[in-house]
Amino acid sequence: MKKIAAGLAVAGVVAFNPVVGEAALGDQTLKPEMQHSDVQDLQETLDQKGYFSYSKTTDYYGDYTTDAVKKFQADKGITVDGIAGDETFKALGIEANESSIVETAKKYEGTPYKWGGDSPDGFDCSGYLNYIFDEAENIDLERTVDGMYAEGTQVDSPAVGDIVFFNLEGDGPSHAGVYIGDGKFMHASSSNGVTTTEMESSYWADKYIGAKSYE
Repeated sequence: MKKIAAGLAVAGVVAFNPVVGEAALGDQTLKPEMQHSDVQDLQETLDQKGYFSYSKTTDYYGDYTTDAVKKFQADKGITVDGIAGDETFKALGIEANESSIVETAKKYEGTPYKWGGDSPDGFDCSGYLNYIFDEAENIDLERTVDGMYAEGTQVDSPAVGDIVFFNLEGDGPSHAGVYIGDGKFMHASSSNGVTTTEMESSYWADKYIGAKSYE
């Protein structure tokens, strides 16, 4: 079992949209005002298809990128919103590379919630993450959400396979899940067991406090 080196703790609430981190194009939704190397890859792909008109590519998702995405979406008959998500990536011929952690996470969808649970008989949120990271990548996480939050590498926005953290009680990190892409995460919910949830849902968006990478 390999131990993850301690990283910087997240200071304050981290915005979900601005992006600085590592991911392959298609692994995460790209939106206006993001800054990330994936944006430049998207611009290059759109340029090859005749949609990106700016004189050079950059890592910023500004008006030129938004307009190019909208024109492409309109031509392909898909939702025209200027956001590069799964539907747009598929139309571009780009398929997200699902991480082994996410593949493993999905195996246990529907597993019931169990306080202190750390096996497929029942999981709590940190027990679930410990189990799937160990099975998928032989990564030994801390057992508690607080412990996990104090480790890993801070990212400004999650990539597929990162852990996302939430402050449910107002006194620090108290819940966590694994980011699976397209604005969604999987977690062991006390009410639904292992389930998939939208990051930007009305309940979770205000409680999101940051993400960490452990690979």
